[in-house]
Formats: sequence, structure tokens, C-alpha cells
Amino acid sequence: MKDIAQALGVSVATVSRALKDSPRISVERREAIKAYANAHNFFPNALAESLRNSRVHPIRVIGVIMPQINHFYFSSILSGIEEEASARGYRLMVAQSGEQYEREVRICQSFFENKVCGVIVSQAKNTVKYDHFQKLIDNGVPLVFFDRICTGVNSSRVVVDDYMGAFNAVRHLIETGCRKIAFYGAPMNLEISKNRYNGYHDALVRFGLSVEEKYIRICDNRADAESITPEMLRMVDHPDAFFAINDDTAIGILYTAKSMGFRVPQDISICGFTNGERAIACDPMLTTVEQRGKVVGEEAANILIGHVEGFIPHDKVEKRVVRTRLIVRGTSR
Repeated sequence: MKDIAQALGVSVATVSRALKDSPRISVERREAIKAYANAHNFFPNALAESLRNSRVHPIRVIGVIMPQINHFYFSSILSGIEEEASARGYRLMVAQSGEQYEREVRICQSFFENKVCGVIVSQAKNTVKYDHFQKLIDNGVPLVFFDRICTGVNSSRVVVDDYMGAFNAVRHLIETGCRKIAFYGAPMNLEISKNRYNGYHDALVRFGLSVEEKYIRICDNRADAESITPEMLRMVDHPDAFFAINDDTAIGILYTAKSMGFRVPQDISICGFTNGERAIACDPMLTTVEQRGKVVGEEAANILIGHVEGFIPHDKVEKRVVRTRLIVRGTSR
């Protein structure tokens, strides 16, 4: 606006009023200022405008922290958040932690400095200290966790029923004749990994099978699955089934098993957890647990906006669980 004012020989206040169609500025001058602004690609900064008005109305920008945006599950959650937020007049400021604690801390600080009205977050894998989350809450910024929740902070959250999703998947493998079922999971500091492991464990116990440490690995990506699985399949009593914490890991198992000459599902059954697009792009198509990421995002945005607008008190911890369902395809019998 300073550039426009200097070029046209008027004050910055005049430019501001003209761009807002103030009747205090003549029609001729308003049109001249608007024409110059359009010709030079000037657009008002919506975020700056929100900040100026934030003393009267809270800024309607939600901060979202994703571990990885390019992961199907997280991108589907983001889609759900965006649709719900947009329908209710909110914008998003999105950042990804890249699974790095230090980066996550910086993002939280940046969101606080930019005065977002609230934050929706799935924590990084290696986050074990939670001061940056608690700081937001202590300063009146509503916080909602999804997927990877933080048990060290008393805050609202949305999760899928990881335990029952895993239990039902392993039950399916057992009911189709599998007896030596391996588990590939994420680090156990994450609640989702604990819950999915517990579902795996309890299904084995429930149906009279032993839980054997030699069949359990920390492995939550395709590259590691392709590295670890050959050793597992060379065992004399190798697994006859694998339950993986996500689809990418399951596809890594599938690729490795086939490359080693095993038939899927005749020799080896495989089940993932996500039901992303890759689950139907492999051969055979993947049996997996559907997480319904878009619904998770919609619920998280709904809770956050409820806190911001006062429908849900700031001190009330809202907990919602999105149900999963098992999708049986070609990698299980």
C-alpha cells in the first residue's frame, strides 16, 4: 500500500480506505487506486487482516502438524480437516515435522507467534518430551491430537480403534489357518503401536496360540520390511503370516516373499493397516484394516472448532474413536 500511495501521490490511509470502498474517498479516486492495485497484482493479506482484527474476533486460522504429508493416511486426514474447516469459515496453516522432534518444537513456536486459533497435531515418532505442546495449552491455544496421541498432555484427541482393528485382523489370519503370525510394529513409545501390538497379542492368546518374541520386529516402512523379512523367511519355522502396522510395510513383506519364491497367500498370508491406494495396486491386492482417515480429520476439526467457539469448554477433554473395518483381499486365504 505504501508503493501505491507513493506512485499516486496519496496517503497510505487513503489507499486503505479506497480498497475497502470507504465512502470517505471519492468514487473517481477509489477507481484509480483500485485500477493501479489490479494492474500491479496487489492483493490484501488475509492473514494480516485477521491479526489486525484478532482483538475483537479470534483469528480463524488452524495450525496442522503432520509427520508426513505424502503418506496416504495423513493426506486423507488433511482432506477431512480442510473440508470441515473450510465449511465453517476457517483456513489452515499446514506444516510437516518430518518425524523430527526439534522441527515439531519449532513449528509449535511458529504457530504460537502467528496467533493461530488452535492446533491439530499427530506427534513425531521420536517425541518423548511434551513441553512445546503444554506451552500452547497453557497459553490458551486449544490442541487436538489425532492418530499418534500424546499421553503426557491432557488434551482432546481423535483415534481409530487400533486395538480392535489389530485383533480382528489377526483373528482373520488365525481363522484362515495361520499359526505362526509375525508382527511388524512402530516404536513402542507410540500409543498406536502399543494398541496394535496388544490387539495382536490378545488375539493370539484368545485363540490358544503362543506369543513368540522371534516373530516380533520394530519395522514400520517398506525399506526396513524388505531388509528384515528375508531373515524371517529363512528361519526353519518361519512365519506363515505377517500382520504389519501399515500398508507400506505389508507391501514390503509381499514384495520380498514373492521374490524369495513364496506364494501369497498359499504359503504366506499378509495383512496391513490403512487401506490406501497402494493396497489395490499390488499383486495380489492387500488384505488390510481400513482406517477412514477423512473421518478422523473431520472429527479433529470439529472438536478444535468447538473449543475455539466455546461449544466445547477449553478444560473439557474430548475423546472420539473412529471405527475400523477389515478389508479382505488377495493376500490372505
